[in-house]
Amino acid sequence: MNTSEKNLRTCPKGHQYFKSSECPTCPICEADEKPKSGFLSQLSAPARRALENNGITSLQELSTYSEKEILKFHGMGPASLPKLRSALSEEGFSFKK
Repeated sequence: MNTSEKNLRTCPKGHQYFKSSECPTCPICEADEKPKSGFLSQLSAPARRALENNGITSLQELSTYSEKEILKFHGMGPASLPKLRSALSEEGFSFKK
């Protein structure tokens, strides 16, 4: 598929949207699922899903991983690390060494 060509898609919930990539995520569902508060609300959708898909939904769980391990998750990029470091630090946690 040509990435500049947008295709009309329909998600399982019936939302219709246009997307040019192979990513199956519905932007309407994604906006509905974004947390309103907490450290996950500060992250991009791919970074948030990367953590959630690996069972990380709390700072305590996050603190059991090293930065290197977190960066190996599909969807997690280096731009998210400062936000994660800050959130951990505010609650007295840090990444595993």
